Amino acid sequence: MPTQTYPGRYASLAKISEFVAKSAAKAGFDNKEVYAVKLAVDEACTNIIEHGYGGEGKGKIRCTCDVTSGQIKITLRDWGKSFDPDHVPEPDFDVPLEDLQSRGAGLFFMRKMMDEVHFDFHKRKGNILVMIKRK
Repeated sequence: MPTQTYPGRYASLAKISEFVAKSAAKAGFDNKEVYAVKLAVDEACTNIIEHGYGGEGKGKIRCTCDVTSGQIKITLRDWGKSFDPDHVPEPDFDVPLEDLQSRGAGLFFMRKMMDEVHFDFHKRKGNILVMIKRK
């Protein structure tokens, strides 16, 4: 299982995306599916930096890609502030774009792009996000 650790900076997003894309392609996903995986991971990592760490350069993001027959399991671990995903409201897409509140949009897209999204929060082990995409 390849694992990489990246600084919690927006500049890391492209490297994380490339790492995940290679693993998704290795799992046999087509370009559309690889894009969906990259989008979900990008949203998750942006949320980690923005909300978990409260800004850039305050922590690390560990990314593990587990490729098995017909699926990819991506595990993101950070040591930022935890949250309750069940208390994040779904965004209201029935409003003009300029009035759309971005809070919750990333979580919404992660859940739409992936087949499974699981959060686990530990004081010692950190925050663990597992996302699974099946062919």
